[in-house]
Amino acid sequence: MRLLIWGLLIYVGYRVVVALTKGKEKETKTSEKREAAVTHRDPVCGVYVSEDDAVVGRLEGERHYFCSMNCLEKFREQLDHKPS
Repeated sequence: MRLLIWGLLIYVGYRVVVALTKGKEKETKTSEKREAAVTHRDPVCGVYVSEDDAVVGRLEGERHYFCSMNCLEKFREQLDHKPS
């Protein structure tokens, strides 16, 4: 009976150690992913935004990245009021 209890305790300890090491591997992979994200500067407010989170607008085939729809609308307003 004691042997069974010791075996169970060793197994539970092993599973805890494995779970803790997997968590650390996951953290390092996500931090590497964040560093690799491409960022662009919002032409209206100057904030840097990643391609995944950005609102994308096009002007003459060129992509512009904005932090929000408000900045995109301000950019369009600036283009409408700009003398040709």
